[in-house]
Amino acid sequence: MIIGGQEAGSPAQTLQGGSLATDAAATNGSVPAAPPLLSVQDLTVEFNQRGRRVHAVNGVTFDVAVGHTLAVIGESGSGKTVTSRAIMGLLPNTATIHGSAKFNGKELLGLSEKELRQHRGPDVAMVFQDPARSLNPTMKIGVQVTEAIRTHMPLSKEEAKDRAIELLQMVRLPAAPQRYQEYPHQLSGGMRQRVMIAIALSCHPKLLIADEATTALDVTTQAQIMDLLLELQDQFNMGLIVISHDLGLAASFTDEVVVMYAGRVVEQAPTAQLFSAVRMPYTKVLLDAIPRLERPSHSLLPVVQGRPPDLVNLPRGCPFNPRCPYVQDRCREELPPLTEGEPRHKWACFFPYHEGN
Repeated sequence: MIIGGQEAGSPAQTLQGGSLATDAAATNGSVPAAPPLLSVQDLTVEFNQRGRRVHAVNGVTFDVAVGHTLAVIGESGSGKTVTSRAIMGLLPNTATIHGSAKFNGKELLGLSEKELRQHRGPDVAMVFQDPARSLNPTMKIGVQVTEAIRTHMPLSKEEAKDRAIELLQMVRLPAAPQRYQEYPHQLSGGMRQRVMIAIALSCHPKLLIADEATTALDVTTQAQIMDLLLELQDQFNMGLIVISHDLGLAASFTDEVVVMYAGRVVEQAPTAQLFSAVRMPYTKVLLDAIPRLERPSHSLLPVVQGRPPDLVNLPRGCPFNPRCPYVQDRCREELPPLTEGEPRHKWACFFPYHEGN
């Protein structure tokens, strides 16, 4: 991985009554005033693929405070997962990274792999999208959890086993002592995800990143996992970043929302404020695509028309202009900056959406 030219280590929400603002208002809905636990500033990530430069992340900035839940929302290819992996130091050597990602004031970008390992686990931990791929199918669950514990804690095998079973019980895995002796294929998808959460929490991290952690689960299990994450966040006083394509999930479970498109932040606001007054047309079409209970049975769901942009050759002007239902000539010529159009509400659009447009 190349940083600044130097080598470095490398539920679905169903709506009722057509309103997300009500659900969003039920969350804290405010950005904490405390100093940020994580501060990401002007993060840029590019990949060199067969001589082509892939502009994966372009100038992303956000903060996460202790006890704060931030949602990073966008389609596949929007740059949200690359952003999280850059913070964790999990990008390949083909990545060039610029900008800053400070944890408790200490810069993470540019640290060696050995230094990063000291931060992964005790400081920042991650729950990945597909536990079936993240868990080793040839190793029992208990072995994998205790391995994570003993990497950072000077515990004996027996002490680590007791701690592992305690963690599995903490994430409400049924019959935890029995599951400790089982293999991943013997568990359901929701159970495997609970194991991944237990592994992530094994060293009491100060910041937890959940990367599409509920995507492969049914709606009921999604809600259970999110409730569990928030309960554990409160118990351990963690910061939490929820990476998802699901605006409904963001409305119900988070304090602040960052919407990404083509590697850029295109809208950012406290959750209740964003859903009560969406401004970016891309956010609006994502919102319209959420299933609603009042729609007739078997009716087609609205979709975001067109395809995500080619990150090698981004369109001139606003990257969303080929798909935007409100596009105007200026959008095809100029790149709109992310500006604070209203207090604590930023968007990157020359002609923002207003109700009744």
